[in-house]
Amino acid sequence: MSVRTGLDRLAADPVPLAGRRFAVLANQASTTAELVPAWRALAGRGGQLVRILAPEHGLWGVAQDMEAVDDGVEEALGVPVHSLYGSSPDTLAPRREWLEDVDALVVDLPDIGTRYYTFAATLVHAMAACEGAGVEVVVLDRPNPIGGVALEGGPVEGGFRSFVGEIDVPVRHGLTLGELALLVRSTRHPGLALTVVTCEGWRREQWWDETGLPWIAPSPNMPTLVTAAIYPGACLVEATNLSEGRGTTRPFELVGAPWLDGEGLARVLAELRLPGVAFRATRFRPEFGKHAHTVCVGLQWHVTDRRAMRPLETGVHLLAAVQRLHPDCFSWRAEPYEFVADTPAIDLLTGSEAARAVIEGRADAGELVRAWAAHCAWFAAAREAYLLYP
Repeated sequence: MSVRTGLDRLAADPVPLAGRRFAVLANQASTTAELVPAWRALAGRGGQLVRILAPEHGLWGVAQDMEAVDDGVEEALGVPVHSLYGSSPDTLAPRREWLEDVDALVVDLPDIGTRYYTFAATLVHAMAACEGAGVEVVVLDRPNPIGGVALEGGPVEGGFRSFVGEIDVPVRHGLTLGELALLVRSTRHPGLALTVVTCEGWRREQWWDETGLPWIAPSPNMPTLVTAAIYPGACLVEATNLSEGRGTTRPFELVGAPWLDGEGLARVLAELRLPGVAFRATRFRPEFGKHAHTVCVGLQWHVTDRRAMRPLETGVHLLAAVQRLHPDCFSWRAEPYEFVADTPAIDLLTGSEAARAVIEGRADAGELVRAWAAHCAWFAAAREAYLLYP
């Protein structure tokens, strides 16, 4: 292995846990290089594992998006498992009684480097609860799977903060979870006791498949690194009445609807010459989710150069093209999104109304991209204080 995660380092040298009672916040993708789950790798290593906390999708990643998960028990260890994703916003943070009998909360969550992937928000809620309870947070860091260099997107403006916009960083922020924790502690929770166990051997330009570490799907619809690469843009489809490919073997890579002109959409996008990506007209039938059991006409994303690709900009262009081709069929999501009902999901994802204005044809895409680039230039300098890797 060219890279060792924070979990591998702590499991090899568990002195920080010696004589302490601790909880673990993790899921099925939080494993050692030998594929041992984090909670089992740390149990009985000098400290006492009291309980396990699990993010959205549950400890074993079984639940689908926005599906409430109940508490349970980890059968091999007999340790209680408490869900941090239930049916209301007050389930997103650890309860006070879950922290009263522990000295530390060990966090090992497999983030994918995109602001709206909810594991980072779960960490933020846990940090706030631990600060209030006087509990140390120990973040076991992992590489950012899509690299720590490229940035894309704008800020989360006032009134648009949510579980998919909890941290005011660009959509593609180029940080690890440990670096995000340092930023959040500095700006929001200065009284929190925080330790980051860093990765060993990771460089910012490395993608996950260059680390030597095994890829384990961190959630049901994040099966591959390609999925993670396009997710900053493909996730925008969630905010519409288009299928984002849930219920197929290619979630987020597939986009479509029964009424879509796939060939026409492919031609429009090809004319834009978007860097690092190509689209192929196709058909698919979701087994669940939007348009379940109905044949959808649409596209498949194909990544041709992942370092040149700008997935968020691509996602905006894709939705704008659909809106132009099908103004009478295309619509925004009407159902509540991540516990929010009074703000369009697209605004929650992008952090403002600006992207929606472009997609609806009321604003210029070039101006939006330039504004995002200016924000990313500012953030690149602002984040320097929190960077842990060369």
